[in-house]
Amino acid sequence: MTRDWDLLCSLCEVASTSGREERVRALVEPILAETCDRVDRDPLGGVSGVRDRGDAPSLMLAAHMDEIGLMVTHVDGDGFLRFVPLGGWDARTLVSQRVMVHGREDLPGVVGTAPVHLTSAKDRDRAPKLDDLAIDVGLPADEAKELIRPGDVVTRTRDLIRMGNLITGKSLDDRVGLYVMLQALRETSIGEATLYATATAQEEVGLRGARVAAGRIDPDVAIAIDTCPASDVAGGGKPGSTKLGKGAAIRVMDASAIGSTALVNHLEQLAKDRKIAHQFHIANTGGTDTQSLQLSGTGAIAGCISIPSRYVHSSVEVCHPDDIDASVQLLAAAIETAHELA
Repeated sequence: MTRDWDLLCSLCEVASTSGREERVRALVEPILAETCDRVDRDPLGGVSGVRDRGDAPSLMLAAHMDEIGLMVTHVDGDGFLRFVPLGGWDARTLVSQRVMVHGREDLPGVVGTAPVHLTSAKDRDRAPKLDDLAIDVGLPADEAKELIRPGDVVTRTRDLIRMGNLITGKSLDDRVGLYVMLQALRETSIGEATLYATATAQEEVGLRGARVAAGRIDPDVAIAIDTCPASDVAGGGKPGSTKLGKGAAIRVMDASAIGSTALVNHLEQLAKDRKIAHQFHIANTGGTDTQSLQLSGTGAIAGCISIPSRYVHSSVEVCHPDDIDASVQLLAAAIETAHELA
């Protein structure tokens, strides 16, 4: 099981959507301060722990703090909250879920639907759209408007739990990546490269925080840490993709970036030499902070270590603890040896 279960639970259960990362940042900053020489912030709210090695080549790590969420547009005449998405949502995963509305105070709410016996056959057979849905906070319109204003955000509500041999929760994307980064920092102080371990903001709405952070840091080598869709899901996945329990995923390509061949080969060799379970993720969909790391400033040798996950962007995301531990080991090895790539 994971090395620090309490930390992983705290990271996954805290509410911090895009542009509102302050709650998870409050958990991350003290650990960066303990494991690095100093801690820097950028204007978008990203935070970097720095291990300064003078004129040595630089390595940047990036794991994003934000989770998918919603933003309130208005409270309608019946007291229901209308909203727009923050990040990529499948409306089907939001139906009949509990949420938390972060207004002038935190307010629980539900995304309800009409009962089946009051729904026409046509509507029952149609997949819901986000525009069809509203949040019920159990208050009349006038009281709701006193506590909730346009621009307030909404997050999912779900504890992280063990489920058989796996773990499941609402925001393993990408709190598990944050966890991997923080644990790797704890487990290695070796490394000749100047290290920037960055918890980035606003990844779910366009890789924005990594672009700003990488532009300021201008790293020689950069590694994102994020989840990737697993193929062994209920309902079937894509053949040749990653599977739970098979190790850390070295991300070769997705829709946003092609990983540096030198870095992919380096990570593979490290995994083989240190007997770290590993696999490869190749897809023509999805994306990570890798794109921003690769293209910002003067460019960087960039790639991604991914943790395979089932049911991404839902309230029941699932990972295997062994894959998480393998990712910690591989990232720690990369920290120790990144100077060889620059």
